[in-house]
Amino acid sequence: VQLQASGGGLVQAGGSLRLSCTTSERTWSTYDMAWFRQNPGQEREFIGFIRLSDGSTYYPDSMKGRSTISRNNAKNTLFLQMNSLKPNDTAVYYCAATAGGVYRGTALSRPDIYCYWGQGTLVTVSS
Repeated sequence: VQLQASGGGLVQAGGSLRLSCTTSERTWSTYDMAWFRQNPGQEREFIGFIRLSDGSTYYPDSMKGRSTISRNNAKNTLFLQMNSLKPNDTAVYYCAATAGGVYRGTALSRPDIYCYWGQGTLVTVSS
């Protein structure tokens, strides 16, 4: 499964971002997907998860209220909307996919359960 993330760039503090992740995978809607972000020398940080089959989502407390993950299964596209951006939101943002329905709960936040990763898209938030 090849994933292509896009939409990164320079954003002013207080602004919003909308990232996309697309694939040509025919069985797209059977996967579970997530967004992560990472800075050099740091671990990948979990932003949130979506089950493509039914649209159910899961966010860590640190991301609730500021992040929204959605999908368009007809267009094989995953989205991440983040609002009220701060300079410490600067990072490379990654989409990731794993087999649908295998994992539950806090396991969804572990990067090692995701088999497929996009190339990452850089978001820089200026103060």
